[in-house]
Amino acid sequence: MELAMFPLEVALLPNQDLPLRIFEPRYVALVQHCVGSGEPFGVVLISRGREVGGGDGRCDVGVLCTITVYVDLGADRYELSCRTGERIRVCEWLPDDPYPRAAVQLWPDEPGDPVTPSQLRGVEDKVIGLFGRIAEARGAALPDREVLLGYGETRAADIGERLYALASRIPLGAADRYSVLQAPSSADRLAALDEAVVALAEMVEFQLSSRGPDE
Repeated sequence: MELAMFPLEVALLPNQDLPLRIFEPRYVALVQHCVGSGEPFGVVLISRGREVGGGDGRCDVGVLCTITVYVDLGADRYELSCRTGERIRVCEWLPDDPYPRAAVQLWPDEPGDPVTPSQLRGVEDKVIGLFGRIAEARGAALPDREVLLGYGETRAADIGERLYALASRIPLGAADRYSVLQAPSSADRLAALDEAVVALAEMVEFQLSSRGPDE
């Protein structure tokens, strides 16, 4: 299928909220098309360059995105609330006329080794440990495990979706978040998330150890 595309400087995962303020002419045209047609657009991470002005390099894995709230601010400016959906893979980039476009296909999880509940709990425990270390350094208290991990929002989701939800709650950099997104299977996603959490925990420990006693 052919979609309007919105390259961003952040990597988004399925089932995330995305607020946008639109003013650049090509994205004004994109919004007008999507609102008029009811079609979603695709969101991908910019690998090189910036959102404004064009000439950017783009990753080829992203997500569908649907406009849920649309506010016309006048003078070709819009304020949007959007929600991401299924994962997509770009088959071919089309000419940016009048906005970025691509031929894409949905990309559900590929077959792979099953992720066991104990493996999922293992990475969740690492996330709890990470947040606990940050909270300790700030003299703060953690909420209950179910609240912290978002169980109330995603308990019915399968493990692949659960891993996306878990990754969306962690302050990962764009590269790590994209690694989670582009992992072909749930098992690959678990490995990518586990690696990212370990690296983030090591960075947090380094930063905390570098602080002076009065900081």
